[in-house]
Amino acid sequence: MNPYQGPPRYLHNIGFCNSAPQSFGNPAPMPGYPTMGYPAPQPGYPNTGSGYPQQSSYSQQQSYPQSSSGYPPAPQGYPPSQGYHSAQGYPPAQGYPSAQGYPPAQGYPTSQGYPPNQGHPSAQPYPQSRAQQSPGHQGYPHSVQSHQAYNISSPVYSEPKSKPTVVPVNPFDPRDDAAVLRKAMKGFGTDEKAIIQVLTRRSNEQRLRIAFEFKTLYGKDLVSDLKSETTGKFEDIVVALMTPLPQFYAKELHDATAGIGTDEDVLIEVMCTMSNHEINVIKQAYTAIYGTLLEDDLRGDTSGNFKRLMTSLCMGNRSENFHVDQNQAREDARSLLQAGELRLGTDESVFNAVLCSRSFPQLAAIFQEYQFLTGHDIDDAIKAEFSGDLEKALRAIVKVVRNKPLFFAERLHKSMKGLGTNDRQLIRIMVTRCEVDLGDIADMFQSKYGETLQSWIEGDCSGHYKKCLLGLLGLY
Repeated sequence: MNPYQGPPRYLHNIGFCNSAPQSFGNPAPMPGYPTMGYPAPQPGYPNTGSGYPQQSSYSQQQSYPQSSSGYPPAPQGYPPSQGYHSAQGYPPAQGYPSAQGYPPAQGYPTSQGYPPNQGHPSAQPYPQSRAQQSPGHQGYPHSVQSHQAYNISSPVYSEPKSKPTVVPVNPFDPRDDAAVLRKAMKGFGTDEKAIIQVLTRRSNEQRLRIAFEFKTLYGKDLVSDLKSETTGKFEDIVVALMTPLPQFYAKELHDATAGIGTDEDVLIEVMCTMSNHEINVIKQAYTAIYGTLLEDDLRGDTSGNFKRLMTSLCMGNRSENFHVDQNQAREDARSLLQAGELRLGTDESVFNAVLCSRSFPQLAAIFQEYQFLTGHDIDDAIKAEFSGDLEKALRAIVKVVRNKPLFFAERLHKSMKGLGTNDRQLIRIMVTRCEVDLGDIADMFQSKYGETLQSWIEGDCSGHYKKCLLGLLGLY
C-alpha cells in the first residue's frame, strides 16, 4: 500500500506550514556571521509614553495666549503613547496564509482504487458539509460546491494545528540564559547538559537574542565560544541551532552545489518543501552571504529538465490562491495525461508548469482528478514517465502536497538506516522542523516503521550529540 495514497492524516501539510519559525521574518544579514536584526523591546526599557511631557505642562506658560474659540485646546495636541505601534501591531513573522484554506482530507482517493464496474466512486470526490451531502450522488460535484468545500471562510472545516517540539519559552530572559551559558563554559571542563537544555528549549529567534546579550555582557561571540568548547557532531548541531534559519538553509544549498559534484537530494528537500516567503528570504540570505544569486548557482550546477524545475521553484512564485477551481483541476489533469501516458515520449514542460505554479490545494485536486481519469495514482505515472533526479523531485512535490510529515519521516529513516548515518541530513531535518511539525514527523515515523524516532536516534547516535537530538524532541 502506498502510504501517500488515501486521505492524508495531517491536513496542515497540504500547503504551507501553520507556524513558520520566526527567524524567517528577520532581515537578511550582512556578509559574515548574520545577526537577527533588531532585538524585540525588553521590559526594562522605559515606557515611551512617559518620555514626552504632557502638553499640559506647556499650557501653563503664558508666552502664548490661549485661543478662546475655533481651535481645540492644546493638551490634545500630542497623541497618547498608544499612538506608537506596539510590538503586537506588526504582522506576525510567519506571514503564511490562513490554514483554513486547505482542502479537507477526505478529498483524496483511497489506495484501494475504484470499485469494479462502477466508473466514478460513489463517494463525492470533494467533501462537503453533511448538510450539503446527498446520498447516492455520483460523479463530479457542482463546481460551486467544490469552491465552498475549499473556501477559506468555510465554517465546516477546522484545521488541526501542527505539533512543534520546540516552542518559544515564556517568560524569557536572554541575559539569564547568557549567564548560564557563560558559567557552563567558564573554567576547566564544560557543562554540556546546561548548554543542551538552554539551546534545545529556546526558539531560533530566542537563541539569537541570547547571543546578542552574551556579546553585550561579556564582549565575546557565543558561537565562537561554543565551537571552542564542543567537538564533532555535537559541535555541528550546536552551531546549526545558533544559526538563523534562512542562513542555515542558504549554507546547506551552497554546500550542495559547491565543489565537485552536486547533492541533488539537498536541493530537492529544500526547494520542493519551502513556501514562497521562505524561498525569497533564503535567496536574500544567500546573496548577502555569498555575493551570488541562488538561481545562478543552481542553474550552473544542474542540467536538463531538472535544472528547469529548480529554476521554476527558485522563483518562489507558486499560486497562493487557496480556493480550488474544480474545472481547472480537471483540465490540468487531462493536460498531464496527454503530456505523459497518452503520447510517445513525455512533454516535461507541462509537468513542470503545473507542479511548480499551482497552489498545493489545487495540486491535491489535480492529483485526485488524475486518478479519476486513469484509475491509478499520479505517483505511479511519474515513476513510469521520468527517471533520475527529475523523477525524485516531482515525486517529492506530490508527497509534500499530500503529507509533509511523512515525507520528512522517510528522510529521517533514510538518514539512519543501514551502515553509518547521514548526520548532516539528520541534523538539518531535526533543527529546521522542530519549531514547525517535528511532533507530527515523529508520529508518522512510528506509524510507518513501527518504531519510535527516539529509539532510532538512541540506537544510531551517542554522547552529547544524541542528547541534543533527543532534546529537540523534548525528551531530554
